[in-house]
Amino acid sequence: MIHDLLANALVMIKNAERVGKRECVIPSSKLIKKVVEILKKNGYVEDYEIVKEGKFEKIKVKLKGKIIDINVIKPRFSVKVTEFEKWEKRFLPARDFGLLIVTTPKGLMTHKKAIKSGIGGKLICYVY
Repeated sequence: MIHDLLANALVMIKNAERVGKRECVIPSSKLIKKVVEILKKNGYVEDYEIVKEGKFEKIKVKLKGKIIDINVIKPRFSVKVTEFEKWEKRFLPARDFGLLIVTTPKGLMTHKKAIKSGIGGKLICYVY
């Protein structure tokens, strides 16, 4: 039984990238769809499509080979706008390299967009 669908999906993407696959199929949920959309907008994945398998949906992700590491952040730490730099230092390898994905009252977004909007939230995952 899978307890954390997002963690499972991100590990599947990371493993497919490491072995050099061009695409992978991951389970689908609203949160995973939004995370994959953010990855596409920021150039980490080429494209994705939603595929029906029986009564379940899955996401077929076309990979670019740009992801070095991607993982969920547990526990989901609450972050104020002024604290993003501290979390960047903790989870990302260098300044302005990679993304923290944050859930905010205005929806899911990258930490850079959250800083521009002036809102905090909870950390979901990181990618670089």
